[in-house]
Amino acid sequence: MTAEQIQTMIAARLSCQHLTVDGDGRHWQAVVVSAQFEGLRLIARHQKVYATLGNKMQNDEVHALSMKTFTPAEWAKSQA
Repeated sequence: MTAEQIQTMIAARLSCQHLTVDGDGRHWQAVVVSAQFEGLRLIARHQKVYATLGNKMQNDEVHALSMKTFTPAEWAKSQA
């Protein structure tokens, strides 16, 4: 998998105001900003992102994905 493929998969199933994915081909890092995270705890946010990848995590096409998840307001505050 490439960073672009992972980014496309996430964006196709989660409305993102900001999304970046990078990594080394096995270990990936993502920054995901979505209004769909409003009111969700961290684990629920991560589960939403993992769900966008379908079985890619289970069959090891995506070995590891670490992420930072933000609501748009949290993202704006972190960028100030």
